Amino acid sequence: MPRVLVIDDQSGVRTMISLVLRINQFEIVEAATAAAALKSFEEGRFDLAIVDIFLQGANGSDLIATMRQRVPDLPVIAISGMTALDFLPKSPALADIVCLQKPFRPNDLIRAIEAARQAVRPSANAVAGVAR
Repeated sequence: MPRVLVIDDQSGVRTMISLVLRINQFEIVEAATAAAALKSFEEGRFDLAIVDIFLQGANGSDLIATMRQRVPDLPVIAISGMTALDFLPKSPALADIVCLQKPFRPNDLIRAIEAARQAVRPSANAVAGVAR
């Protein structure tokens, strides 16, 4: 079962994402803050991260960069009430981030997950056979 780290400071958004993903056979770990997300990330392996760009007291793109330093081929979906892509730094390390604007429908989330898993660098996927 793929394991997903869902990071958003709005409990309702986390709940909606988690519900959709559980129905689609994903294991979910939720985090409301960047600090909680990093703690969970250090304690376990994840196949995907869904990160709110505008976290209370933190910058989601910085969080993504930190996670990517540890796991360079981690599939990531950046979510935001605004166009998340406009707020991601233009760097090669974040070029394969999939952006999803809030509010979104469950099918949009599932399509974004598929796109994020396909967008990561193929080297790790070819070795492991799956997205990390």
